[in-house]
Amino acid sequence: MPKITDAKILIISADGFEQSELEVPRDELKKAGAAVTLATPDGNNVKGWKDKNWGPEAQAHAAIGDVSAADFDALVIPGGQMNPDILRTIPAAISLVKDFAAAGKPIAAICHAPWLLIEAGILEGRKATSYGSIRTDVMNAGANWEDSEVVVDNGLITSRSPEDLPAFVAKIIEEVEEGRHHAAAA
Repeated sequence: MPKITDAKILIISADGFEQSELEVPRDELKKAGAAVTLATPDGNNVKGWKDKNWGPEAQAHAAIGDVSAADFDALVIPGGQMNPDILRTIPAAISLVKDFAAAGKPIAAICHAPWLLIEAGILEGRKATSYGSIRTDVMNAGANWEDSEVVVDNGLITSRSPEDLPAFVAKIIEEVEEGRHHAAAA
């Protein structure tokens, strides 16, 4: 069971992430002592979406195709409409989600980010939440959707929106410190 101070957390994102849904987990996990890496489709910085316009860039550390689930303790996927919609079209991002799931490592997805979990085929039979507008998508993927600020199912952490970020980040820390979970089928 790794302490959060020893944990390595991977965030994956493309342009169009909801600004707070990347920045708050990144900054709070760093503040708790975790090493946080941001991987993007091409390894370049990505722009967020804030107040109905482009927000500041987030500094990338690697390309998604160059990172491995074996090198990290948990995966965090910010939402926003554009980010997960782009990521679910990238085979390396889908494979990475599947690898984290197969290894039983925590995966945290907020807002529209469960679209990537759907694409990876890891929601069937699991409890999850999401932004309300993709509730049907999550349910059609076989998940038991709940309207709660954070839902945890065997290391899978989901939240609805930026308002849920405090509970979302707290659960990421808790699940990382619990260690590996029973690997889900991917």
